[in-house]
Amino acid sequence: MKVVILFASLEGQTRKIAHFAQDMLRNAGHDVALFDAADKMASIDLENADKVILAGSVHERRHPMTLEVFIAAHRHALEMHPTLLISVSLSAAFPEGFEEADDYVVEMMMRTGFTPSHRALVAGAVRTKKYDYFARQVVRHVVLRDRDYDPNEEEHEFTDWARLEATLWEFMSPRLIASIAPASESVSG
Repeated sequence: MKVVILFASLEGQTRKIAHFAQDMLRNAGHDVALFDAADKMASIDLENADKVILAGSVHERRHPMTLEVFIAAHRHALEMHPTLLISVSLSAAFPEGFEEADDYVVEMMMRTGFTPSHRALVAGAVRTKKYDYFARQVVRHVVLRDRDYDPNEEEHEFTDWARLEATLWEFMSPRLIASIAPASESVSG
């Protein structure tokens, strides 16, 4: 099966997730083409794809503009294929954040005019060494809301790799499914 993976990553976790998906699917014998949405010279063949995976990180309630522009510009071609949108955010790291994480996807769908056939809310990571003092305070007091996390750590990964793998297998299965759940909660797609 030919799978196209398009990702947009700002701090690197979504890139890591996209490469994880690429490696997993290639090891299973699938033909996988991986593209960074920031690469304006990439020639992406959606017409011959069997399935498409779109992955984007969320910062300040939005997925990267490069991903949203691509989706809006190619929405008709994307609608011809089963698509999995992987929305990567810190809100998805906590059960009480699922609704907010899903809101990010809904807002992106409204902006792009595209509704993926499947979607997954995936927890991201904190890359503190890339943040200045003010960004660290926002992460600590707004995003993580004083949860048990040391903001002086250089990095903390919240991604549940086993759940992500299960999500990808579910999407790749030949049977049609209505949705893919974040952690243990279902999000309609």
